[in-house]
Order: sequence, then C-alpha cells, then structure tokens
Amino acid sequence: MDRDGVGMTSRRTRERMVQRVREMGIDDDRVLDALRAVPRHLFVEEALASRAYENTPLPIGFGQTISQPYIVALMTQEIFQGRRPARVLEVGTGCGYQAAVLAQLVDEVCTVERIEPLFRSARRRLRQLGYRNIRFKLANGAWGWEDRGPFDAIVVAAAPERVPEALLAQLAPGGRMLIPIGGRDDQALMRYVREADGIRCSRLDRVSFVPLVDGNT
Repeated sequence: MDRDGVGMTSRRTRERMVQRVREMGIDDDRVLDALRAVPRHLFVEEALASRAYENTPLPIGFGQTISQPYIVALMTQEIFQGRRPARVLEVGTGCGYQAAVLAQLVDEVCTVERIEPLFRSARRRLRQLGYRNIRFKLANGAWGWEDRGPFDAIVVAAAPERVPEALLAQLAPGGRMLIPIGGRDDQALMRYVREADGIRCSRLDRVSFVPLVDGNT
C-alpha cells in the first residue's frame, strides 16, 4: 500500500485538505494531525483516488459513502471536548476511514458494520495498514456492542429516525455520543452527553448521512 501517494493523492494534497478543514473551524491539533496521518486515498476505490482529498462524501459501494473529511473531523473533535476518551464505539465501519482517524487518538476503537463485504474489506485494509487497537464486529449497529461497553464516546455514521436506546445505555458517565438524527432530507447532527443527572442533548448542524438500517444484509 502506498501511504504517501502521488499527484492528487500525495501528502501535499492531503495537507491542503487538512488546511481546508482547519479553515472550516476544526482547531484541535490532535484531530488535524490524525487527518494528516491517515491516507484517505487508500479507503476509496482506485478510480476515485484522485478525489479522495476533496471535502466531499464519496461512494464506497452497497449504497454507502465515506463521509466528507470535515464531518469526520467535526465528530472526532466533539468527542474530545470533555475528557479524553479511552474506548470509542463506532457504528457503521464503512470503508474504515473514521475508525483509522479515531485509532490515532484513543486506546481502543470498537467498530460495528452490518454489511459483510464492507466489514471484511475494512478489517483487511485496517490490519494491512497496521492498526492494532481496532476491534471489529459484524452486527446491527443500532444494538451497539454491549459486551465491550460502556464507552467513553460513541460515533454513529448513519442516521436513525430517533436515537437508539441501546446506544444511550452503553454510554459511560461523562461520555459523549455524536449521531445524525432524522429522515434522508432532514437530518441534524446531535450530541448526547451522559451527566450525573441524566442525558443532555444538543443540536450541532444540518447533515446528510445514509439511513441507519436494521439487519445484517
């Protein structure tokens, strides 16, 4: 795997992506360094590699997408607004890009994917890239991963109509969950924080994610 890339996949192009994300309001140097470290062009099909560092979502097959870099950075930055999370649950592995960014920053990433071909290709790719602190599960992401919880942070990369109670239940005290909520044409990125007296919810921004679908296929 060519981590450095050439031309439109080069480190210089990656650096331009990082600077665009900074200009859009991402100011946590830890998050920016993680974006800088992950070769996004290796997470998309070769035919789309020249577009990998554009600030746009790209198709990865099976009706799924790799999120735009800004959204990945925003969700990552938000979970670091409290204490540093040690264990993070990601719902929707997809191609593995968000997991790779998180793995630069936390002790353990537990990632769940319902589409088996995406699950297998992401697991293979991340292992080939040397990530050893990512745990993988093929399952319905709305159920979370109870056996490995509770989690200091949860990042959800698909949008349910309403927040899954199973995910809230797996959020540790002081933990944060970032999740898009709503229908395909009207979604908001929401932040849930488990505080001593209950769950606090905040709306962050309008977003557009694929739906969170039940089932394994």
